[in-house]
Amino acid sequence: MTSLPDETLRKILIQIQQTAVQSQKALNLSIQQTASKERERRIFQLTIDEISHIKGDVNLYKGVGKMFMHVPRTVMEDQLKKEEKELSDDISSLNKKSKYLEKQFNDAQAQLRDIFHHAPKQQ
Repeated sequence: MTSLPDETLRKILIQIQQTAVQSQKALNLSIQQTASKERERRIFQLTIDEISHIKGDVNLYKGVGKMFMHVPRTVMEDQLKKEEKELSDDISSLNKKSKYLEKQFNDAQAQLRDIFHHAPKQQ
């Protein structure tokens, strides 16, 4: 087995370590974004549920800046469902991204463990 020069090994270790740190940061950010979008989606689901339980022709209003605009019930329901679906799609893609980043982080950690496990013991 040929040994790599110390400088080359050091560069490889730094690169793997940077990959692990970047993956961990991106993973944490992705998890935070997912949690935020989950909360938003839950609010839309609750709003849709509340509107569906209202009987009759009730005036519905949507907040626009500092004012409220009258919106027909069907339009309001359609908008809420569309936004809820978009959030669900975003959450799905964030979950995929999180899985990829988690795998990347775990691979980098495994590479570091392998390098240190197989490194010759210094006396």
